[in-house]
Amino acid sequence: MKFAAAVASIVFAVSGAAAIAAPEGAVDWVYGDGDLPEKWSITNEAYGACDAGNMQSPIDLDLANTRGEIEFASSYEETTGELKTGPSKVQVDVAPGMGMISGQHLFSLVQFHFHTPSEHRLHGQRYPLTVHLVHGTATGDFAVLGVMFEEGDENPALARILSGIDGGSKNVAVDVRELVPENIDVYRYMGSLTTPPCTEGVNWHVADQVLEASPAQLAAFERILGQSARSMQPLNNRLVLAPED
Repeated sequence: MKFAAAVASIVFAVSGAAAIAAPEGAVDWVYGDGDLPEKWSITNEAYGACDAGNMQSPIDLDLANTRGEIEFASSYEETTGELKTGPSKVQVDVAPGMGMISGQHLFSLVQFHFHTPSEHRLHGQRYPLTVHLVHGTATGDFAVLGVMFEEGDENPALARILSGIDGGSKNVAVDVRELVPENIDVYRYMGSLTTPPCTEGVNWHVADQVLEASPAQLAAFERILGQSARSMQPLNNRLVLAPED
């Protein structure tokens, strides 16, 4: 079975995928300054994992404790997705047919959304923007691919998304390949959702390569999203696999 056909054949609960998305509608928690712990469980005891969990995200990827060859392949293409915006939210939901393979597991792309600044720390810093490409499996497992952006040339995918927001569009045509580095290398570890309820067991992948976005694009996302990054979480003896040099 071809890669794209295999991805398209995956069926899983969309409601579960929504749990890893950016906030939708009214929420009973808020982002902090991105540095101090948010203490979300004080707001709602159902968020206990946010403060007591041992596998929380994001983390400082410079703390990676081993290196090795990471089995990773992806298949993305141009698509038309549903554009959703709101407080701390820019998200595009996509139809099945794209995805990635990691550790011999096939994950289907569900949606992608953005944070300002980046949630993970990479190369000693947080970058001004990150995209999280959220994937699921037929058994309800989740994987996220994170890609960061730095100031540089305009990114055509971001341009289409921002144009859709400015025009009040409900749908946007975007080439997902423009959100993912060519010849990508990734860090991989087991973590959590970065928003309540902070559910653990998420397969995290973060690109070692950083893409470019224009100063105007970075400013536009920051204006829309505001401070939308969770504070760094302790590693707690987890295995963090870095790409080989």
